[in-house]
Amino acid sequence: MAWLKSRGLLGELAAEFAGTMILILFGVGVVAQVVAGGLGNHDSISWGWGLGVALAVYVAGRISGAHLNPAVTIALAAFKGFSWRKVLPYSLAQTAGAFVAALLVRWNYSEVLSKLDPGHTVKTQGVFSTLPGNGTLPVGQWGALRDQIIGTAILLFVVIAVTDLRNTAPAANLAPIVVGLIVVAIGMAWGTDAGYAINPARDFGPRLASFVTGYHSAFHDQYGGLYFWVPIAGPIVGGLLGAGAYEALVGRFLPKDEAANVPAEPAEPGRVPAEAI
Repeated sequence: MAWLKSRGLLGELAAEFAGTMILILFGVGVVAQVVAGGLGNHDSISWGWGLGVALAVYVAGRISGAHLNPAVTIALAAFKGFSWRKVLPYSLAQTAGAFVAALLVRWNYSEVLSKLDPGHTVKTQGVFSTLPGNGTLPVGQWGALRDQIIGTAILLFVVIAVTDLRNTAPAANLAPIVVGLIVVAIGMAWGTDAGYAINPARDFGPRLASFVTGYHSAFHDQYGGLYFWVPIAGPIVGGLLGAGAYEALVGRFLPKDEAANVPAEPAEPGRVPAEAI
């Protein structure tokens, strides 16, 4: 394929695959430990996801920019000059990394998941993918969609702010830690209505992995409605809104040239100025 032969793209896709795999190994892994193993609580989940994001950014950031999330990739293409021709390959690599990582978590926790939920039902489906109201609270699909739009808008607004070299970007190599803390904060403040997927790959990859390993209702919610589309559509819309709001409210008032605020640095493969995510 011609797109695969372009300079560096194969490495960027490998980095997105690896970074998203690391993210899901920690994120889905901590949920499995809390739900199936009975160790930890909601704070454990928030910190596990946040640390997973930080480590994933350290893994993939230099090569691909560590988008790790199709909503991020699309928003950067719309507002930060990222190549549109890379959007689909990046999204597929991210989803594949999430799928493989979820299979590993499913395999490793197979005994405790089977003991807690022998029928592999909605009781433990939330280990792998999100549900409205986390499967127990009275939230429907439209409430979950609203939540995903708002949560992902917050994510993109703040992440672009802290990685924009024209703004007050974190010093040294601390951006991954700050991005991870953003995810921790979203988990602690916006986890009720839809489990803060805020990432189509994070939700669909593990959802597909759970489906092929016995969770036959994985694409539906606890009410029986087809749900998988909500954590795909909501984050994409929210990401565009958040990135657009940042540009409208902050970005357009910053110096046009990033060199006006920060020392010049060597260009990094697959990167644009606000792409350290």
